[in-house]
Amino acid sequence: MTKANYFDVIDATWPAERYVTEGPWRLRQTVGAGSRVSSISAIEPWEDADIDRAVAAARAVQQRPLFMVKPGEDRLDEALAARGYVVEDPSVIYALPIAPLITEPLPYAKAFAMWPRLAIMDDLWDAGGISPARRAVMERAACPKTTVLGRAGDRAAGVAYVGLHGTTAMMHAVEVASAHRRQGVSAWMLRAACHWTAANGGDEISMVTTRANTPANAAYTSQGAQLVGHYHYRRAPE
Repeated sequence: MTKANYFDVIDATWPAERYVTEGPWRLRQTVGAGSRVSSISAIEPWEDADIDRAVAAARAVQQRPLFMVKPGEDRLDEALAARGYVVEDPSVIYALPIAPLITEPLPYAKAFAMWPRLAIMDDLWDAGGISPARRAVMERAACPKTTVLGRAGDRAAGVAYVGLHGTTAMMHAVEVASAHRRQGVSAWMLRAACHWTAANGGDEISMVTTRANTPANAAYTSQGAQLVGHYHYRRAPE
């Protein structure tokens, strides 16, 4: 299994509405769908004056400048801190091989992979704060993709979106209804996602969450996921 570039996986499976190259920067432009699709990242060596160029390009489309800072980008982090940019959403990337999770068929009615999605899935996402703008990201993705519906008894209890880039899948927008948490719903959804990944030629599944999301971190590591990357954002002061 070749180690994936997980930042490429993020962009492929959770794409911005528009990508713009501005000098040494890649700008993601999307309205109302979160930081992953509205941030700026370095793609080439840069000079301090280039930061102003990125800031101007972001403000030209009414976006408050938001930079993604990846491992090894200490110089960028320091330059932004010196300008008063504040840290937002320190995040972690997990991954695990799917093989251990597909050794047995899924039990009946625990979780299903499907595309297009059912209306009840939008209801679950609405209840969890996953807005129509974020769901539009799923529709926009050109990669192989699916949604996963998890059940608890005879109830729709959880939902997730999965995209595949190369042989690495990534789960996004994982939401379990509050009444059905701590019942193993997310674990069954992960297994369903792994079965779908295998059927579509993948061998690994990954996921992103904030460091502050203790339940998600615990859920992923309990299934054998390993930390494979991290990043944070720095947002411009008002």
